[in-house]
Amino acid sequence: MTDVNPDSIETPIGYVDLSRVRSNAAGSVAYAAQHGLGWRPHIKTHKSRDIARIQLDSGARGLTVATLREAEVMATVSDDILLAYPPVGEAKLRRLVALPESLDLKVGLDSARVLQELASACAAVGRTTGVLVELDAGMGRVGVQTDSDMVRLAEQAEALDGVAFRGIMFYPGHIRSDESDQAEPITRVAARLSDALAALEAAGLPAEIVSGGSTPTLKQSHLMPGLTEIRSGSCIFYDREGLALGFAQPDNIAYTVLATVVSRSVPGQAVVDAGSKALAKESRGGDAGFGVLLDRPEVLVTSLSEEHGVLDLSGTAWSPEVGDRVRIVPNHVCVSVNLQDAVLAVDGEAHRLLALEARGRGPWSE
Repeated sequence: MTDVNPDSIETPIGYVDLSRVRSNAAGSVAYAAQHGLGWRPHIKTHKSRDIARIQLDSGARGLTVATLREAEVMATVSDDILLAYPPVGEAKLRRLVALPESLDLKVGLDSARVLQELASACAAVGRTTGVLVELDAGMGRVGVQTDSDMVRLAEQAEALDGVAFRGIMFYPGHIRSDESDQAEPITRVAARLSDALAALEAAGLPAEIVSGGSTPTLKQSHLMPGLTEIRSGSCIFYDREGLALGFAQPDNIAYTVLATVVSRSVPGQAVVDAGSKALAKESRGGDAGFGVLLDRPEVLVTSLSEEHGVLDLSGTAWSPEVGDRVRIVPNHVCVSVNLQDAVLAVDGEAHRLLALEARGRGPWSE
């Protein structure tokens, strides 16, 4: 890919440090291997085939996706994909069954309707898709509520043509505290998981795959009995939330938004060209604000409008000028990346633009 001069690139734009990406990927794989687990990263964080290749080259066992577009794109770099989102509706099922037949495809779901429609669509084209029954591990968003419902769906998956029961999945996204505060909620998740696996064993349906985990709980994954793989995604880049909650260090931050100071007219502040359409207006990641400067963490992005970000200069001796460039660590990396047309990547001294091929919803092709 052609090198570019970073000074010639318009801001705002996502900025990715590929050396830190590789280090983060290696760390995730090393932790998983140490505990006999696999890493199946969720690519919703980066949506890039180049970043996915780094993850796979580092030792990831496969990829997790949330949309059919992500599945279509990532099927060009991996033959092992989990669609961790129920494909509801004829249009999505049509795209699903058109994925390469060689793909080891698994689908997460929590309802008989989705299971039956998936089975019918797959059977009609002569393919078999793996099924992971999703459990609610405490987040209260999706997932079956009882072990009996889980077993019933697993039995239906075993009986239907076009699908095969492969295991279970869960997402402990409700656990977002630092490590010292995770013991009790992790214990509850572990107990939920143990009960579910025992119920499947009693029904003669042992789970081949037990897929779970998140970036905040990444390093506690070994405390979840029976887990076989971790789906943590934002650990490839990390963000301000990771810094605030203690599961990331400054050296882990591989994604920032490169922005330019465009105004110094109002005393005590600077305005940059990265607003809500570049950073995303999510409050998580700290007590206030929408991001911090990478090299000056005392400088907070205090407010956002669509194209303006306000930097609070009250706690710093730094005095930027119009035209200065800054790098902002967003509160939540995944949504910021999704707002970019492309990202500017640095690898050593070289810069290049990386496409985000898996953005959007429509069908994708080379």
